[in-house]
Amino acid sequence: MCHNVLQDQTIFQILLRIDADLAARTQAGRCACGGALHRADYPRKPRGCLKAARAAYSSRFSFCCSCCRKRRTAPSVRFLGRRVYLALVVVLMASRLTARTPGTQTLCALIAVPRRTLQRWRSWWVQDFPLTRLWQAEVACILPSVSREDLPQSLLVRFAGPPLEALLHGLLLLTPLTTRT
Repeated sequence: MCHNVLQDQTIFQILLRIDADLAARTQAGRCACGGALHRADYPRKPRGCLKAARAAYSSRFSFCCSCCRKRRTAPSVRFLGRRVYLALVVVLMASRLTARTPGTQTLCALIAVPRRTLQRWRSWWVQDFPLTRLWQAEVACILPSVSREDLPQSLLVRFAGPPLEALLHGLLLLTPLTTRT
């Protein structure tokens, strides 16, 4: 599934539409000072993106207050915080490592993810992610309990539906981690 998803333009279009909706909701709100939010996107150079989708993924939706000029970045399912690889790649590759799926090295070569980067992602999922407020709030709601050593795979299997739908639910769950509060 992983290899197919990363080469399917449909998933990239779906993620872009979800991000556009999240951005519209963010812009509909107002700044804490009461000012209107104007579009001021951040340029990005995403890794792990299809060439056909790269132009649409070259910016991150963000806004600037018309009064105080403070920035407000919209949550995202495309980008996982400031990481250069797409959230889709981070989740899929880390879950593939967890599942101990054969062919992971071939996939790493296809999207040019260095082994050290994969190890950092695994470390983040196993050590840092369980310490986030998001995980602390969500873990109590998930039964049976999720194995920390098998994150994110053990989390994705808890979502009902086909694998692609579970992946989208997982990315939506991670959106609070994509912005600073």
